[in-house]
Amino acid sequence: MKEKMHFTILSNDSTDGDGGYGVGTLDLNNVTSIIIDCEKEHVFIDLEALHGRSKIEKKVRFSPDLAHASSDYYRYWIVWVAIQVNQNGPYYAGCTASEVRVSKEERRIKLGYKSLPEQVNFLDKALKGKFLLQHMDSHSKKLLYQFLSEFNEAYWKHSPEELKHQLSV
Repeated sequence: MKEKMHFTILSNDSTDGDGGYGVGTLDLNNVTSIIIDCEKEHVFIDLEALHGRSKIEKKVRFSPDLAHASSDYYRYWIVWVAIQVNQNGPYYAGCTASEVRVSKEERRIKLGYKSLPEQVNFLDKALKGKFLLQHMDSHSKKLLYQFLSEFNEAYWKHSPEELKHQLSV
């Protein structure tokens, strides 16, 4: 079964610029969450990560303590990609990544590590057009580079050089 893959693209301003109801709220219409599975070397879009209910987060009891995931764990990256549109069309306007670890121990409820404040901060930075990918391992960067550049060549072509530089290995 082929996975449906799509990026969300910025919709119209919900407040129509009137400064009324909804001003100051976070609009997630132009952000997409991508999961990098380091062990399976698989990259996929999972919009449920925006609500903390991605495929990798289900049935996991998370802690902000890195030791909580045990020494034998699966490593993932949740990557926040913001899309904007300019005169050339859509492009990757911001991109950040948060590490998630899930214990390999077979239990009904698995143990894991993630930093919710870090995820929220990185999501915010992606929405603000920042690129924070230096902390990722080189293989994960390579997987993300391949995914983003192959997903839509036009998006990639119109994206800032900073993104391309941070993903060059």
